[in-house]
Amino acid sequence: MRNSVLWRRVLPVCLMVCVLAAVFAVGVVIGQKKNKYGMPTSVIHLVALRWKAEATPEQRQKAIDGIKTMAAEIPGIKNIWLKPLRVQNLTQDQKLDTIFVIEFESEAAAEAYRTNPKHEEWSKQLYEPYRDTSRSFQATNEAPASAGKKK
Repeated sequence: MRNSVLWRRVLPVCLMVCVLAAVFAVGVVIGQKKNKYGMPTSVIHLVALRWKAEATPEQRQKAIDGIKTMAAEIPGIKNIWLKPLRVQNLTQDQKLDTIFVIEFESEAAAEAYRTNPKHEEWSKQLYEPYRDTSRSFQATNEAPASAGKKK
């Protein structure tokens, strides 16, 4: 009888100690994990631009919406980013007010986009008439050394 009373008191304490030890161990393991990141070989095409002063908000929006249309119609486009969160300017003379990003599956897809008739139409009708100035950049990563090698 005495043993059962003792176990009713000791067992909850033992369970609590085990739970706390497990929580502590999980916290240690999580704290030791390094940040994981990728280095995709897709191509990122970033454009920073300034609209012409006379370009209306509607004209600007049509140009941005045209990027969505192209993404749906031009092969090789993986993702697009259309909402600028921050545009850092070097000087007031070089002020840019919008950015957009297009991610392509490969360098070949990025090159094909440049001469695609849908891109050329968008550029001539919805973009160039309202763009004052722009800068564009493309970036990718090296393919892993093992890529393309036969075993």
